[in-house]
Amino acid sequence: MSHALRTTERDEQEKESTDGCPECGGLVVTDEEHGETVCADCGLVVEEDGIDRGPEWRAFDSQEKDKKSRVGAPTTNTMHDKGLSTNIDWRDKDAYGNSLGSRQRQKMQRLRKWNERFRTRDAKERNLKQALGEIDRMASATGLPDNVRETASVIYRRALEEDLLPGRSIEGVATSCVYAAARQAGVPRSLDEIDDVSRVEKDEIARTYRYIVRELGLEVRPADPASYVPRFASELGLSDESQHRARELLENAKEKGVHSGKSPVGLAAAAVYAAALLTNEKTTQAKVSDVADISEVTIRNRYHELLEAEDTIPV
Repeated sequence: MSHALRTTERDEQEKESTDGCPECGGLVVTDEEHGETVCADCGLVVEEDGIDRGPEWRAFDSQEKDKKSRVGAPTTNTMHDKGLSTNIDWRDKDAYGNSLGSRQRQKMQRLRKWNERFRTRDAKERNLKQALGEIDRMASATGLPDNVRETASVIYRRALEEDLLPGRSIEGVATSCVYAAARQAGVPRSLDEIDDVSRVEKDEIARTYRYIVRELGLEVRPADPASYVPRFASELGLSDESQHRARELLENAKEKGVHSGKSPVGLAAAAVYAAALLTNEKTTQAKVSDVADISEVTIRNRYHELLEAEDTIPV
């Protein structure tokens, strides 16, 4: 490293102090590289042997930084203990990847058992652990991002704290939390999609969802049909032009009031189908029906309504 570059780095590390020099009243700066606070005018060392609060190692990329870091993962609401407790790996291997002996395996098995008992000390924690596991499973199955899982976990914790669970199944409340969180995050899933991965009936999901939203005062806006378009178009292999055209059809339908009282999933599916035809891309109603999990009859009805809303396009 050249002298000029080192000087530049040192200048960047120096920070101005609000206090003046006790000797001459000049400007006092902090040199973090040498751990000293000195006067820039007369050179008086005001403080020395400062504490370096940074790591003692260097890293040149994020992967190396994560490997050298000796702290754990950040706290998360997706785990019942927020990730603060100890995790004991299920594999009977040491830090070098070597298999443990029989005595060590027995010891680790006992440690796992007691660790699990300490992590879930009462019925409330066992309830939370089961529910958060269900939320994680359903979010993974429906392809929802981590922020939705976090939000769903927070909603469930609130429901548990406000004693909204008596008389309702853990799975039903957990499913409702996933459904609500997805809509809040702007990546909604239809009730049929949630029902496919849930262990409870569709009617129970809808009933519990309305109850949770009402009791917790959640702000959940009606699902925007346009939010379904990218996912449907991606699964059908359609171009960006088709996606843009589908959004235009939906925007025009909103202006004409066609969307009122209609299922957003049905509107989105019909818009994607119509846009594919208008941009000369091949797809069928059956394919769109499979992707959107909605009947072909609904797609045909919404398709005609969308095109009728377009002044320049004859049906």
